[in-house]
Amino acid sequence: MPATATRKTLAVMLLIPAVVAFALWAFAWPAARTAPRDLPIGLAGPATATAPLEQRLAARGEAFDVHRYADEAAARAAIEDRTVYGAIVVTPRGPELLTASAASPVVAGLLREAVAGQLPAGTALAVTDVVPASAADPRGAVLAAGLLPLGMAGAASGIVATMLGLRGARVAVALTGAAALAGLTGAALADSWLGAFTGSWWAEAGVLALTVLAVGATLAGLAALIGRPGLGLGAVLMILLGNPFSGVAGAPELLPAPAGTLGQLLPPGAGGTALRSVAYFDGAGAGSALLVLAVWAAAGLTAVLVGARRAAGRTATETAPAAVPQPVA
Repeated sequence: MPATATRKTLAVMLLIPAVVAFALWAFAWPAARTAPRDLPIGLAGPATATAPLEQRLAARGEAFDVHRYADEAAARAAIEDRTVYGAIVVTPRGPELLTASAASPVVAGLLREAVAGQLPAGTALAVTDVVPASAADPRGAVLAAGLLPLGMAGAASGIVATMLGLRGARVAVALTGAAALAGLTGAALADSWLGAFTGSWWAEAGVLALTVLAVGATLAGLAALIGRPGLGLGAVLMILLGNPFSGVAGAPELLPAPAGTLGQLLPPGAGGTALRSVAYFDGAGAGSALLVLAVWAAAGLTAVLVGARRAAGRTATETAPAAVPQPVA
């Protein structure tokens, strides 16, 4: 067997197991270490009544980031603004837990268990879901399951545009058009058909489209700058890291550091956060996530245009006629 063929064979034998190991680590490690870490929750009521409960919550280390509110109305407003995932309100009738299953059904269940465990034995806990998930999707399964297809759609658009040999503005137009159609299709399926989302239809479609564009533009931009290896690098960032680090199935604060923070800086995590905000919270808390998506999309499209200009410059230099030496007088 020729030496080149031997090296290629060994490369395949070593590369595939390495990719599998990396993928298993990226998906399994966050899942195995799921636990609350500085999970923002509210505590409302008179200081003398809430102090014992606050001390018991503080005894759990860095599990909860407790925000104090004067009354139930302020705590509800904080939940609706996505400042906290839930709140404990101490009233003369007893403690009441305010949750938001739309923010995360997993966190809502975790708070019920955690707060009930902190109360004296025999104390009843009233639970109110301030922002419930859609009745058609109470567990939030559609949003969680839809994240991977979004990433794959974006990756596919970047790969196809690159493999077809499109360059510059044509790539930008192709990626933008594909993302827009993917956003409209996703909103039609998730909102109109399944009824899993309850927000503005066009806002949902816009977030879906921007997420697909951010992923696709990143892959195409990396390919334009460093060649086809950029497609592999982009796929690792967007799919193998972006999806398991997104926290969309639970919450970023349930993932081990730095997975939760990193995930929100990548398009899949930012897209999941923005989509949840527009689908259930009238856009509250979507600002930073939309900014992340816009930066990735703009950077990717800029890289596509820069890469096309570089390629055009190299082609012009290679095809330029050689200078003809002039005879000496």
